[in-house]
Amino acid sequence: MYAIIETGGKQYIVEAGDKIKVEKLDVKEGDKVTFDKVLFVSGDDAKVGAPFVDGAKVEAKVLAQGKAKKVVVYKYKSKKNERKKNGHRQPYTLVEISGIN
Repeated sequence: MYAIIETGGKQYIVEAGDKIKVEKLDVKEGDKVTFDKVLFVSGDDAKVGAPFVDGAKVEAKVLAQGKAKKVVVYKYKSKKNERKKNGHRQPYTLVEISGIN
């Protein structure tokens, strides 16, 4: 059984036991979080939301808060002696899906 959830402006296909990195959530490590925006739930009677499935929830446990690998942004304009180097590390929250209701 799997579900499609929406969080942080992105959609994820999840099953119980999956570990996924989502956009940073304002919760502490070890806390439980519930995703209410469920777009689809599979099973014997699959349910498709319009836009969300009523009463469906996905529960997860927060494993870690972290930052992704650095992305280097380099801007260069020829013949102008203009160069700019910038870096960015996107924060994320690692969650483990515990159940789909």
